[in-house]
Order: sequence, then structure tokens, then C-alpha cells
Amino acid sequence: MFYKAGDGGSGKGIVLSMKIFLSWVIAFFCLITFMGPATAALEADEVLVIANGWSPDSVTLAEFYMSKRNIPAENLLRVGIDEKEVCSRKVYNEKLYTPVKGYLERLELQNKRRAIRCLLLIYGIPLKVSPPELSPVEKKQHEAAREQRTVLKKQYMNLAENAPQRKILSEKLAKIEKYLKRTALASVDSELALVLAGDYELRDWQPNPSYLGYRGRNIEGMPDIALMVSRLDGSTPEIVRRIIDDSLSAEKNGLSGSAFFDARWPRPDLDKAKNLKGYAFYDNSLYLAADLVKKNGRLRVVVNDQPELFQPGECHGAALYCGWYRLSNYLDAFDWQTGSIGYHIASGEMTTLKNEKSKVWGKMMLEDGVAAVIGPVAEPYVQAFPPPALFFHLLLNGRFTLAECYALSVPFRSWRMVLVGDPLYRPWFRKY
Repeated sequence: MFYKAGDGGSGKGIVLSMKIFLSWVIAFFCLITFMGPATAALEADEVLVIANGWSPDSVTLAEFYMSKRNIPAENLLRVGIDEKEVCSRKVYNEKLYTPVKGYLERLELQNKRRAIRCLLLIYGIPLKVSPPELSPVEKKQHEAAREQRTVLKKQYMNLAENAPQRKILSEKLAKIEKYLKRTALASVDSELALVLAGDYELRDWQPNPSYLGYRGRNIEGMPDIALMVSRLDGSTPEIVRRIIDDSLSAEKNGLSGSAFFDARWPRPDLDKAKNLKGYAFYDNSLYLAADLVKKNGRLRVVVNDQPELFQPGECHGAALYCGWYRLSNYLDAFDWQTGSIGYHIASGEMTTLKNEKSKVWGKMMLEDGVAAVIGPVAEPYVQAFPPPALFFHLLLNGRFTLAECYALSVPFRSWRMVLVGDPLYRPWFRKY
């Protein structure tokens, strides 16, 4: 996984340091205190279920879920789209964006029932949307940039190592590389979150207006609105049914067991922790998450502070998990509890949910028994993940559904993260 160069790991000047943890806590309690009817916990009739009408499995699973959650029949939107995991930007616009936006706009005009706040994508809906094709002008610009890169590289190599011009050339080359590598590849889920946000630039990511870390801050270019988005998906329809059944079972019987947090380094001193960024920030957030779970008292907590990951047989009764870093190669250390939730912080752990040969963590965790998992469809940079302390803090509270916990803790939209799980799932339901 790469640490994005040039921004301190923050992304467009957004710095995730430990100082932000205090702002999370303040924002969290403000949210609890001042939540009115308009921002009450997500309800079944506020979920729009999107199924692939060309896939019998997709429609059957959608109807199965809706019957279990008592979602109104009119909240089912059938779209017609190929079942491939990747779709072009053109297909996305025609087959997903346009019908979803049209449905929501018609619903607003009718003004007969509560607005949709969450989109649920069902097995059979593509996972990724490709970057748009370059226009003739953009192709010429890219070609010119590549030619300039070649010239600058030659100049750079011909200079002495201590030549002051080397630094200037290095900075120019870095900017060109960033321009050439810029891509609008995104998860379908993250893109659809901004279906009501109006026009926005397809370049890197957009700040998520729901993210608690941005409360009270002036974030340039942040969209005004983002919908919650989740998907019920996996390598087989049977896995999707199991996710639905397990979520309902855990709500009824309670989610019990152990929480496992897999850090890479020893916990830093408190003074040093205040200004951590990037990898160090997320590593320390695992310790903070463990503290919160331990204080909550519902689950046994195990923290691994060694460079090696949890090994096979070490994680019995896993109810919660978060750790890192083993790229696209699931290490089965877990005996998952019914209704378990977790994610692995690494670059490509949701690149596929269907490829039989793939061992990415998201796919394998679902096949192994997890009920909800978060992951990226491509390199997201570390700061795109929900900080563990924030995500699990919200989850433990009991007021928020799974979709809300994710929406309040994921920093970016129009980007690469995906939540697989029942959006209405609340393992520790708490009524306020």
C-alpha cells in the first residue's frame, strides 16, 4: 500500500493526525445530543434496493432481503446491466447513475413518503467503474506530458548528484507523474453515493460530507450531500443469504466473542501519539479501538503488537477484527462468530468478489463467515480507510446502523472503498 506523496498522507491537505480524534469525540457527542427526526437512525423504508433485472439471482436476493427487513416493494429498483465486476463510465452513467437519480428525483416530486437515505446494491451489480476515455485534446496533453517527462529525465541524469537544479527537476517530474497517473477509477458504490451531489470533478476523490472528522471544518470542494451506500454481495448467492440471516440472528441473540486488533508496531507514547499521521496514525488507531472495545465490556479484546500477523488458530470466536498488512493474501487465523464484522487495511482487498483464484481479504473473509467487511477496489492510499477507532466507536454505541457507522467514518466519496453488509444491521441495538 502506498502512502500518497506530497501531502503528508493527508490527501488534498486533509491531515489525519491524532489531534482529530478529539474532534471525532466532540462531533460524536454533538451528533448524539442533537439528532432530530431528520437524522434519526436509518429505517427500512429509507433504503432503496438496487437489483440487476438481467440476473434472476440478483432479483431473488433483493426480494428475500426486503421481505426479511420489511422494506416496501416500491423501494426495489431493477436496472439492466451486464453482471461483470467492472463497467465502463458510459455504461455506469446510462445503466446505473441515470435510473437511480431518476428514481430519487421522481420520489422527491411525489413527496408522499420519506426520502431515500441509503442505496443497497445487490449481487449482480458491478463493483468497479472504469475511468472515462480521454478526449482527443486530453490524449494530446498526455502525450505532451510523456514527452516532457522523457526530456526532463535526461536532463536530470546528466546533472551531478549535488547539482541544485536536480531538486527542481525532481519536483517537476513528480508533478508530471502525478498528472499521468491520475485516474477516476472508482467503486460503483462510492460513485453512487454522490448521485444527488450535482456535477463534480472525476479526479482522485471527493471529501465525504458525512465524515465526522470534517465537522466544523471548511473543506474546499466538499459536496453538499452524500447518500449512504452498502452492498450485499459475495462469490455466490448462498453467501449473500448467509450474510442476511447472520445479521438478523446476531441482532436477535447478540454478537459475542472476541475483538482482535492486529497492529504492526508497539504503541507510541501519549506525547508522540498527538501528531501521528499516515501509517503511524492508523496503527495507533487500532490501539484506540481496542481501548474502546475493552471499556465497552461486551467483548474480550486481543491486541497483537508484533510485526507478524495473527497466525492460524489464534483468533477463536472472532466477532470484530481490524489489522494490517498482508497484501491480497488472506491469512485464515479466524473462527468467525455469527454476525462478525471486520476489515484488513491493505491496498486491494476488494478488487474482486467473484474471481475464484483471488485471495483478497474482503472476498475470503466473506467466504469464511464474516457478515460485514470493508475494503478497496484498487489502491486507495491509507487515509481512505475508516479510522478503526472511529468506526468501532460508532458501531459499539448501538444507535447507528452499519451503513451509518461506515458513512460517518469513511473520509472520501467518488473513490475506491466498499462496504459489504446489511445496511440496517445493528449488532448491539440501542434505543434512544
